[in-house]
Amino acid sequence: MRERTFIVLLLLALMVLAACNMLWGSLSIPAGSVLQILLGNSEGDNPAWKFILIESRLPQMLTALLSGAALSTSGLMLQTLFRNPLAGPSILGIDAGANLGVALVMLLLGGTVTLGSLSLSGYLLVIAAAMIGALAIMLLLLLLSHSLQSKTMLLITGVVISYVTGSIISLLNFSATEEGVHNYIIWGMGTFGNVSLNHLPLYAFLIAAGLMGAMLLVKPLDALLLGERYAVNLGVNTHHTRNGLLLCTGLLTATTTAFCGPVSFLGLAVPHMARMYLRTSRHLVLLPGTMLMGACLTLVCNLLSTQLRPGSLLPINVITPLIGAPVILYVILRHEREGQL
Repeated sequence: MRERTFIVLLLLALMVLAACNMLWGSLSIPAGSVLQILLGNSEGDNPAWKFILIESRLPQMLTALLSGAALSTSGLMLQTLFRNPLAGPSILGIDAGANLGVALVMLLLGGTVTLGSLSLSGYLLVIAAAMIGALAIMLLLLLLSHSLQSKTMLLITGVVISYVTGSIISLLNFSATEEGVHNYIIWGMGTFGNVSLNHLPLYAFLIAAGLMGAMLLVKPLDALLLGERYAVNLGVNTHHTRNGLLLCTGLLTATTTAFCGPVSFLGLAVPHMARMYLRTSRHLVLLPGTMLMGACLTLVCNLLSTQLRPGSLLPINVITPLIGAPVILYVILRHEREGQL
């Protein structure tokens, strides 16, 4: 009963926060006009209001919602897979691959790639580069998972990949132009405001595919909580399950990083918040609860990014550490007291 009530409360909070993201922004728009525009009855309203709501606030709100659900789900699955409370979407180096892809086009190639008569630049190039970099690391991890039987070794491999890509990015920064370094730093701060209404269907499709794949892994995730040997005795193919988890988390992390930039702390903190409030380890409840809580928290962060400095949109990574860091410190202190770290 408690779990069902909390899920219902999260759904209500999600609707309220989504409405707040549509109502509040750098420009004040009357609530009645917002409702009329969203219902399609925009005759007589200021055309600028319709443009702001439909072309800016709506895709930004939906992007934040989907990103929060995606990163939180990735964090939960990785914490279960590695049985490590400090595992998160960045731990396998997939987002580092996205960072490297963007660094190559911004710092090395000057933001433009030309192949014959085809030239690609701007936001589409950033998305393509980030996706290629992230998916390349994900494929490398999937290949290595066939030879690395130990989850710990796979975890260490991800950390090593992150260090290597970080070194390459530092080298590119050293020889890049001032404009290239500035653009790369701005991208690295993260934002939900770059996904346009035209790009949103593709973004939503990729995130939905990753979330559906995660829901299909609910039973194997529950079995992994009891230990890998116990899961094998229950008939779970742990190797296939691990590959499925890598594929889902890789898709979710790669898509979010490519479209929004690297968003910190959400994937690490939200699963712990969901466990504390739901008080269950059953993924049939915990996974949807984590998705909803992640979406709610990201909508709060997106709202704060528009309100803390009126007239401008703050980078999302300015906001997320303020919420995520206290949760992580609490988890570390709690596990230290229990002798689990």
